[in-house]
This record gives sequence, C-alpha cells and structure tokens, in this order.
Amino acid sequence: MELSSLDFLKQQDLPAGALYMVATPIGNMGDITLRALHVLNSVDGIACEDTRHSAPLLKHFGIHKKCVALHEHNEIAGAQTVIQHLSQNQRWAYISDAGTPGVSDPGARLVNAVQKAGFRIIPIPGASAVPSAISASGSVMLPSEGRFQFLGFWPNKAKERDALMQDIRSNSKASIFFESPHQIRETLTSLSKDLEPERQVLIGRELTKKFEQLVALNAADIPQWLEQAESLRGEFIILIAGRQASADEAPEHSALLLWANALSPYLGSKEIAAVLAQTLGLSKKVAYQVALDAKAQIKEQ
Repeated sequence: MELSSLDFLKQQDLPAGALYMVATPIGNMGDITLRALHVLNSVDGIACEDTRHSAPLLKHFGIHKKCVALHEHNEIAGAQTVIQHLSQNQRWAYISDAGTPGVSDPGARLVNAVQKAGFRIIPIPGASAVPSAISASGSVMLPSEGRFQFLGFWPNKAKERDALMQDIRSNSKASIFFESPHQIRETLTSLSKDLEPERQVLIGRELTKKFEQLVALNAADIPQWLEQAESLRGEFIILIAGRQASADEAPEHSALLLWANALSPYLGSKEIAAVLAQTLGLSKKVAYQVALDAKAQIKEQ
C-alpha cells in the first residue's frame, strides 16, 4: 500500500520529555512548514512569546493546545513551568511572535534552562529574515564568500553603535542587523557617512509580506534612496558587504595567528616573528606581536 504525500509526517519520531523550538512565519502564513504543523498538533502544550499574538496563527491552522506565555520578562519562571511539564514526560513546543526562536527573540534562556535540567531540545526549522535576506543579496555577499556576522538589533547607545561601525568597516565578513522603522532613516544616514562610498548595502523591508522590498546599492547612494523612498514603515533588515582587502594589504590578524600556531611547536617567538616578517612582508614589530599572541593562545588552551 502506497503512503499518501503527507503520511511521511507520521513516520517521524517525536520523543517525549523534549522541547521543540518551532519556527513560525515572519509575515506570510504560507511559510509555515508541514513539520511545524505536525509538531504543534502533536505536543501537549505550547509556550508562546505572546499568547495573544500566537492565537490567530494557531486558530488559522486548527491547533487547539494549552498555551502559556513565556517572554523576556518571565523567561526564568516560565522555563521552570515548561521543565515541570517535561519532567512528566510531556512534549512541549516554544514559538516566538515570528520567525525562529532565539535568533533575536526570546528563547535562549529557556533552551539553556531546559538543557541544564537534562531534557532534549529539538529544533524545527523554518522562516527567518536573516537567511531570507542572504539568499536574495547577490553581489552584496560575494566579497565575504558566504561568511557573515549577525548583530541582532542595531543598538540605541551611541558608544555601542560606534564600536559596531568600526568593526563593520574593518571586517571582511558581511554584517547583518535588524532596525525599527523609527530609527531606520537615522541609521541609514549614518551608514552612508561612515562607510566607504563604494561599500555595498542591501536594504530589506517587510520580508515575505505584501509590501516586501529589497534594494541593493552603494553606501554613497543611500541619501538619494531615502529621498525617493515611498515608505519607511515596517521591519527592516540591513546587510552590509564585507570589507575587501587590497592586493598589497597584509592578512588579517586571525589568519596570521594560524601561521604562527602552526610554527609554535617547532620555533620560539623570535624565530616565528622572523619567518612571518620574511615570508609575509610584515614589520618586525607586528610579526613579533603575532608570535606572542599565538604563544599566549596556546597556553590558554
């Protein structure tokens, strides 16, 4: 007898006494996965970042389960409630308001508490703005060859913003962060001033929703785009291309440490510095500091 197209879901193992971290749509209801629906229908209860927000989603798909609120203000107490249910060999799920829990939404403390209590965590993947933006970024991601750093939400404090901007300017990895509609104009204006004019930036707005917008442009072109933008409402995700090193530029410190670490078992710091200076064209001072850093790193391990 042949299985129907959805019978494969019934074949999947759903261990009891486990917490299922379930990704939900970030805007388009159709992005819910078949596996997510199967899990949500199978668990004994669902912990939600906001039960009022999750109720329409669960109702739309005919899911009627016990729900408890677990958000950033009650994560510790809420986690203990979930752990108590897991200790009774129940299956529980956690969903945030949208997307994958723990990426920039509550969930990390819950996972930490459940793991420490000795229970299993099972991720149920799905929608997330970060890979969505990356998949449509094209040339913005090319310089970093797929490497990126996710910065969460852009900070409100000037000191933290300045530190991140300095890191972004010098980092060869692409940088990705979220921004609110209230701060997006100010943030994009700062990027246009602080980045090299030719640095590429991807601006994503309302991903997966009706008024989705994706625009790739150089930092120098941001002011003109802001003047012509029809709307700055909605949720934004910004992707900044990694810094491209010039042909005659010395390798990054992390790359130099790899060289020095490979030589450390056989040579002293002075000898390592001499090799680095001769083969990579570094100054003696820089080469010696890399050698010392490598030795210190080995001692810490």
